[in-house]
Amino acid sequence: MERTRIGVIGLGWFGEIHCDAIKANPALELAALCTRTESRLEELARKYDIAQTYTDYHALLANPDIDAVSVVTMWDQHTEPTLAALDAGKHVFLEKPMAHTLEDCRKICDAAKTAKGHLMIGHICRFNPRYAAARQQIASGAIGKVLCMSSRRNIPAAWTPEILNKIGPIIGDAIHDTDLMLWFTGARVVSAYAQTVDLRGKKYPDIGQTMYRFDNGATATLETVWCMPEKTPFDIDERMSVIGSDGLIHIQDTFPNIGIVTADGFRSPDTTYWPVLNGRLSGALRDEFAYFAQCCATNTPPAIITPEESMAAVEAALAAEESAATGEVVRL
Repeated sequence: MERTRIGVIGLGWFGEIHCDAIKANPALELAALCTRTESRLEELARKYDIAQTYTDYHALLANPDIDAVSVVTMWDQHTEPTLAALDAGKHVFLEKPMAHTLEDCRKICDAAKTAKGHLMIGHICRFNPRYAAARQQIASGAIGKVLCMSSRRNIPAAWTPEILNKIGPIIGDAIHDTDLMLWFTGARVVSAYAQTVDLRGKKYPDIGQTMYRFDNGATATLETVWCMPEKTPFDIDERMSVIGSDGLIHIQDTFPNIGIVTADGFRSPDTTYWPVLNGRLSGALRDEFAYFAQCCATNTPPAIITPEESMAAVEAALAAEESAATGEVVRL
């Protein structure tokens, strides 16, 4: 089987996890690495035994042997490498959030419409089987009209002291639930109101709480806490409820779907998004890349998530960020 040769642009913590997901997919070949930090480039080149390494993504994109790229730079550095990759005819897997401004999202969407390669935005929760099952039930009419939704996506403080100087919890994490709510309802957000709480004095606050109104009349509340206590025994407290006119759906992931007690205490590791099983990365991220590989191999535009749908989630989350800054309801 001929594999899609992919290069990774951006080799931070999540860029490395992207590399693991690519290595776990037999339809993909991790063929090149790119970051401006030479020591990090050397480290991961050794780890993955990669000969083709670059400190300039333009040089990577000029390589005719590379079929696709994964863009995992910081969110405010997504636009230029993505546009350049599309212009070079590569398939592009772009990690969420799509871009840091709505204007840049539009530029990316416009470029994708005429590009030779296909663009997929990495909204991993659409590949979580629990959310996919919920969407299937909602689409079938099982719970009637969606009336309201609520979500919680909270993580320990140990994860976030450096991240909070780069991105905040609303655009960083609540965008997952924003996208899911848009997916479930097929509606659009018409107003956003949000408040934040600052604990540690970083560039962005530690807590974001958001409320949406949708154009179909539904409402939503989203809680995103990035400062759960340091000794919290699980990686994420993730829940969503969807109340319909004829029923409801409740999703809980990932705590406590497995609990482990050892001499060191209790812990509940991730079993959904990128767990390592039998020595290889598994879960929703691997499945997401498997779908991307299939789209590349068959020259099929990704349908599970479109660039325009990803842009709608960014638009709503940025409106929530604006509301938190001004204290006013923001109308879209």
